Amino acid sequence: MISPLANCVSTKSTRARPDDGFVVVAVLWILGALAALASIYAIYVTNTVVSLSVNDDRLQAEALVRAGLELTAYQLSTQNAEVRTTQGAFRFRMGRADVAVDFRSEAARIDLNMAPKELLAGLFAGLGAPYGAADSYAERIIGWRQKGDVEGQNNEAAAYRTAGLSYGPRQGSFSDVGELWLVLGLPPALVERALPFVTVYSGRPDVDVLDAAPEVVAALPGMTPDRLYGVLGQRGPGAANAQIVQSLLGPAQGASIEGGKAMRVTVRIAFDNGRRVGAEAVILPLDDADEPFRVLSWHDDFDGPA
Repeated sequence: MISPLANCVSTKSTRARPDDGFVVVAVLWILGALAALASIYAIYVTNTVVSLSVNDDRLQAEALVRAGLELTAYQLSTQNAEVRTTQGAFRFRMGRADVAVDFRSEAARIDLNMAPKELLAGLFAGLGAPYGAADSYAERIIGWRQKGDVEGQNNEAAAYRTAGLSYGPRQGSFSDVGELWLVLGLPPALVERALPFVTVYSGRPDVDVLDAAPEVVAALPGMTPDRLYGVLGQRGPGAANAQIVQSLLGPAQGASIEGGKAMRVTVRIAFDNGRRVGAEAVILPLDDADEPFRVLSWHDDFDGPA
């Protein structure tokens, strides 16, 4: 038989104390805070690893592009300047990436600073602009790169002010083909179509028809469809083909069969992890200099479309 005293003691020992619930809540709160901190730290570590990986890809991409430029310059330096190739392609593998390189003479493009009005108008007309409008667009480019001849008057600058633009024409050499977007009156769609065919690094009023795109050859003043098809059909390596092309040009103006010194180099990189990077640079090979070449322009799409 259990005594009343023992029963009283047993009841007292099993009764919950008032502060037990607070302790449980505190412990749960601490565990939750620790879990949150662990999650935050895990996210931080993951982002750090991703950031390091991206930075590593960027460093490798820049090094691979530089390797492609150096190999291009080396190929050109091993050839006689009088018979130096004006286009070519090669591939190589380095590290954990495959690299494809193409290069072409910059003289195959129309120089915005040197081309005559007729050549510029021919390009715009070939890209879809009405002939009257194409002539006007060419005049705007001439007006952007040089001042008017009348002393004390600047009609081109006045036209920009009348149009409500906050800037005027450079009235100096184009520093980049991207300035075409700023030229008054040029439709954006036309500018976008023209960019692959123009340059500021040729330094020549004519174009190398042996390497130029069909759109550029078609833009030559005096070019006809029959003459264009004949020229495009005869292009190829060798001096014999060059002479045939020259004879087919007839009265077409602004054509040349000599390549320029500056080269546009396109580099395509395929990493083993699936990432693809493209870059385009214009280099000027240097003879008898401390450096093999000079980089005139460099664009890449590592962070998105350039």
